[in-house]
Order: sequence, then structure tokens, then C-alpha cells
Amino acid sequence: MIRTIADFERVWSQELEATQKVLKHITTDSLNKTFGPDVRSLGRLSWHLVTTIPEMMERTGLTFTAVKHDSPIPSTAKEIFEAYNTAAISLLDNIKSSWNDETLIVEDEMYGEKWKRGATLLALILHQTHHRAQMTVLMRLAGLGVPGVYGPAHQEWKAYGMQPPTV
Repeated sequence: MIRTIADFERVWSQELEATQKVLKHITTDSLNKTFGPDVRSLGRLSWHLVTTIPEMMERTGLTFTAVKHDSPIPSTAKEIFEAYNTAAISLLDNIKSSWNDETLIVEDEMYGEKWKRGATLLALILHQTHHRAQMTVLMRLAGLGVPGVYGPAHQEWKAYGMQPPTV
């Protein structure tokens, strides 16, 4: 659980940068590629990351600069990247200015359950990480480069002067 605002700021800032790295590698041409009837497109997954921030956090009473959670998917990767930045940075700024550590134990109605706000923030982070990982698989299938997030991606090992692991 996130127990302090400083915890959230540290983790969210790292995860925000990781998501930016992934989103920077998505192209407008790749947004609508499909990989199966039950697989979201890169555009839909990317936009889901963006719209989940306000959708989930509005349940805690927070309002901040972000797209509406039911906004249609933009037509360009740049628009998605910019909307993500606006929502993610605005969320952090708003939490830092309007919440304190005691706020994190307040419970809100979340999807039919009561969640402490610290748990909600952790769920938001883990949700983003989960879908970002899905996106990297689809990016490989689409022929896009994949950046290393928690270590070098396969293509990046040589830049570190190392042999990539056996696939």
C-alpha cells in the first residue's frame, strides 16, 4: 500500500517515466493494428491508460486536468502521449496539493468495495504497469521497438556492451 504522499510521488514519478518511454515508441500507424478478436489494439490500450487515471481517481473525489474517461480514442499517438502526460502530472500535482498522509487511510466506494486511498493509488500504479506490459508485447508484434523499463530490452543489451539473453 502507499502509506505516504512521498511514497506515491516517488513510485508514480518512476512509473510515469516508464509509461512515457513506452508511449514514445508507439506510432500513429500502429494504433489500430489488430492482433486477434479478443485483443485490444495498441490505441485502445494506450487510451485506456490515459482515461483510467481520471475514472479511478474521480471516485476518490479528486478532480484535475484530464480527458473525460469516456472520451473517444484520438487519431494520433502524439495526442495520446500528450493526454497521458497531462493526466498523470496533473494527478500528482493535485494529490500533493490537496491530500496529506492521513488522507490515504480515508475509504472510498470503489467498484462495489471500500478501498483506502493508499490502496487505490497502488491499484492505479499496478493497473498501469499491467497494461503497459501488454502493450510491449503488442509493440513487438507490430514491429515497433520496445524500450527497457525495468532493465534493458532485448535490443538494448548491445548498447550496454553485453550479449542479450538467449531467447
